[in-house]
Formats: sequence, C-alpha cells, structure tokens
Amino acid sequence: MRHRSVGDLMTPTAVSVRQGTTFKEIARTLDEYEITAVPVVDDGGRPVGVVSEADLLRKQTSGGIGSTAGELMTRPAVVAEPEWDVVRAARTMERRKVKRLPVVDGDGHLIGVISRSDLLRLFLRRDRAIQEEILEDVIVRTLGLPPSSLTVEVADGRVTLSGRVEHKSLLPIAVQLCEGVDGVVDVVNWLDFDRDDTADEATVQPRQDRS
Repeated sequence: MRHRSVGDLMTPTAVSVRQGTTFKEIARTLDEYEITAVPVVDDGGRPVGVVSEADLLRKQTSGGIGSTAGELMTRPAVVAEPEWDVVRAARTMERRKVKRLPVVDGDGHLIGVISRSDLLRLFLRRDRAIQEEILEDVIVRTLGLPPSSLTVEVADGRVTLSGRVEHKSLLPIAVQLCEGVDGVVDVVNWLDFDRDDTADEATVQPRQDRS
C-alpha cells in the first residue's frame, strides 16, 4: 500500500508563459484558464519561476518595477517530481508557503502542475469507498485474513479497527497499511491479539569446544 503519487493527481500539459510575456498577457492567461498562478519557463521549457495574481496586484497597487513575467515572477520555481508521494508534495507546499508546484520530468521540463485542491480531492473520498478498500486490499489481499476477522469503521476519513489477530507483531503493520489508503486522515487501533511474538528470545550461547 502506498500514497498516490504526484503524477497520478497533477494536471498534465500545464499552462505556462515565457519570461517575456507581458503583464496583460499574463492576466489574460490567468483569467482564461481560471487559475491564480502560472509557471514561467525558459526557452527549453524548464520552469524558472512562478507569476501569480498576487504578483500582478502588487505591481498595480505599489507601482513596482517590472512589466513582464521574468520581471514579476517569484523565483526560483519550487518544483515537484511525478514520483513524489502526496505527503512529500503537501509538506513542500507548507514549508515553502506555496499553493501549487510545477511538476518536472527527469530533464527538468514542465509536464504538469499539482495544487492544494488536487491534494484535497484525496480526502473527499466517501467513507464507504475507504472501508471497502481497507477490507479488500489491506485485510484480505495483503494480510491474508478473512474479511470477517476484523471490524473496520470509517467516519469522516477516521478509521477505527477492532477485533483480534493471532500475532501482536501484526498490529503496527495493519495500522500502517490503513494509513496509506487514500482519504484516511487518522487510524484508531482497538485491535487485540492472541499471542505476543514480539518478546525478545533468550540469547543462545554458542557451545564451547572442549576438545
């Protein structure tokens, strides 16, 4: 089980502008595509910055210097890679205080954009869909348990696990697998076990050769 990747959720073939794109052209692009920011790319299609509505408004209200994307943009561009999981993308947005990330391939070329709204869609899954995935993929397919062995309750993305498993070592594995299901925001563990297989076994001393 793993979190969805940036490549799964990004908007492909992202809209972009060049460094020489004018103020009015940028404003027209934002309005036409109903977006609040757009990557700025060089002649090779590699992101060098991002220009946003806030950058345009700052220019209008403060009379700042610059009238092209290259002059107005925030640089350098904070980018993501398609292989990143959504947790890494969300943490990068939070740490860098941005709402979207241009996504680049191995050569640094722009191939898409992922936004906060793309990430939030994961947590809008219906509880029933989350419950079914946990029962079918986690409990039956991955853990090899019968579907009736555990009880899975889901409310607003919060998963509660109850029931019994044979070995104690299985408890953290079950919780971790559930945490990796898209849409899960928390896991409450009420699982019990029949046998504690986590206790350290007595160290066996090597037999000394008395010959």
